[in-house]
Amino acid sequence: MTAVIKGGCAHDCPDTCAWHVTVEAGRAVKLAGDLSHPITHGALCAKVNNYLDRVYSPDRLLHPLRRSGAKGEGRFERVSWDEALAEIAGRLQAIIAEYGAEAVLPFSYAGNMGLIQYAGMDRRFFNQMGASRLGRTICGDTANAGVEATLGTPTGLLPEDVEHARFILVWGSNTLVTNLHLWPFVRRARERGARLVVIDPLRTRTAEEADWHLQPLPGTDAALALGMMHVIVRDGLHDQAYLDAYTVGFDRLRERLTEYPPERVGEICGLPAADVERLAREYATSRPACIRTLVGPEKHASGGMSFRNIACLPALVGAWRERGGGLLHWTRSLFSEALNVRAAGSRSPKTRVISMIQLGRALTDPELAPPVKALFVYNSNPAVIAPNQNLVLEGLRREDLFTVVHDLFLTDSARHADYVLPAASFIEQSDLLFPWGHEYLVLNRPAIAPLGESLCNTDLFRRLAAAMGYEDPMFGESDEDMIRAILTSEHPYLSGITYERLLEDGWARLQLPAVRLPFAEGGFPTRSGRCELYSESLAERGLDPLPAYVPPAPDRHPLIMVSAKGHLHFLNSSYSNLPRHARAEGEMAVDLDPVDAAARGISDGDRVRVFNDRGELVVPARVGGGVRAGVVSIPHGRWGRGANALTSDGLSDLGGGGDFYGTRVEIERATP
Repeated sequence: MTAVIKGGCAHDCPDTCAWHVTVEAGRAVKLAGDLSHPITHGALCAKVNNYLDRVYSPDRLLHPLRRSGAKGEGRFERVSWDEALAEIAGRLQAIIAEYGAEAVLPFSYAGNMGLIQYAGMDRRFFNQMGASRLGRTICGDTANAGVEATLGTPTGLLPEDVEHARFILVWGSNTLVTNLHLWPFVRRARERGARLVVIDPLRTRTAEEADWHLQPLPGTDAALALGMMHVIVRDGLHDQAYLDAYTVGFDRLRERLTEYPPERVGEICGLPAADVERLAREYATSRPACIRTLVGPEKHASGGMSFRNIACLPALVGAWRERGGGLLHWTRSLFSEALNVRAAGSRSPKTRVISMIQLGRALTDPELAPPVKALFVYNSNPAVIAPNQNLVLEGLRREDLFTVVHDLFLTDSARHADYVLPAASFIEQSDLLFPWGHEYLVLNRPAIAPLGESLCNTDLFRRLAAAMGYEDPMFGESDEDMIRAILTSEHPYLSGITYERLLEDGWARLQLPAVRLPFAEGGFPTRSGRCELYSESLAERGLDPLPAYVPPAPDRHPLIMVSAKGHLHFLNSSYSNLPRHARAEGEMAVDLDPVDAAARGISDGDRVRVFNDRGELVVPARVGGGVRAGVVSIPHGRWGRGANALTSDGLSDLGGGGDFYGTRVEIERATP
């Protein structure tokens, strides 16, 4: 018997594709994009096209395992679920009795972005316990905080609006790799005469498709935006009527802009001053003009200010007046506003917060009280994805750290666990997917039963709650109960969207206007109700209330290392262990500019040592046009020692994000 089950992809991606899974005799035999979905249009990315390789991989974990060797060695013995749950509960209870519940730290992120599998029964479990809270701010929070400081929301344009633009500025995003389903809208806009400009330190696939590619030094985006604003105001290209009616602080901004003439900005950014002038004029004189951002420029010490500055540009030229004009950034707030998201979890206790960016510090800090004595990892692989990898691994090797990992595979993190628990794949679980890149809600239905003894997150934490003796009725709610509760909302965006409708259709668009001009006549959801070029809220927090540029702290290592998502076939660390995907990506290498290579006597293909005070990597060198002078690139996500062996684990200015794209390194030829 053949059945086709509707669902969707819960990967950490703005596209949140809808898919159909074909099942024969209980086995998934085909997975394809939903042709009817207005964003997916039947196409999946290179990663997800072969998702069934992940589901049916011979290396997939199917039973609970208990460590039988040294941490990191990867030796385990099979145990029953009853044994695993009893011992895990017993160990957690003993730790809580001796050190308090804050000695337990959950570590999870976006390995599953579905609402209830990402933040549902797990939050109820750890909140009931009173465990330490994890600051899940490694990606997006800083960018969103910067945009919100100006607009009051991270949401402006929708992806469909891009088709109507005639000038598209993609700022720090590799659309063709990390946001593939936006590209058809870009392509249609270009067919109608739009010009595509890409700002990125790296020569990405998207940059290669652009009409013009600018390569500023990483972390100088705030200065570039200020230089553009200087030229726009100096040359009278701003929309004074829009500024007077719908913004606050323009006179103060005008004064600040005198500090950022094109000559100074060019020196900061490593660009010709003429390029700063040209970019500003092209942007200000093209209508409609769209800026596309995601999260790339946020990963610096001043990343929040970069996004704040960029978000000022559309108001300066009145771009919000027209469809296709403005800022396309993040749509998740539409769903957060419409859905009853609190129904998924429970009220958080006022326990301490530990930043996921500084996990290594938390695990190795002898002064931390109470110390982290138990680490529970799910939806993530911190041994690979967390910055300052060597410090993280030092912490994971602690014999007194009780570690549990829930995953589909024996990841680098799982190799350090005391217990490894088998996780369900996306096609084996229920979920409600709320995108951060478009406005279509997707219901994911289980297409097959979980393989072996694997469990989805919600079922795992129901069982753990029972083992811990937690009797609150909330642990008895089913996944369907939780999804129905989330959809119980009177918000007009959800009008007519029910569980039954999603069950039938698979997806539904939020009830938004067909043509949406969010700020054509102001209406910014800020404290002032205006676009805040001057922010009283920032001033009250002791931060600069005006757009600014803060140079990075000095570092003795001369090269800036960017560890971006450059892979077509990996997503963070997912898929990098699968043979098909690993072969497609090839060996990890470092990209560097010919000028930097020649200065160090390095030729293409040489094995080189990339190092700083945190660690080193020995990899082949790729010398060519992939990066600009002064910059090197090592895409992150490989299992084993990778780019994060070098990355810094400092925090950004807004939103609690990290500064790891500002990592400094040196390179030399490796000793044979």
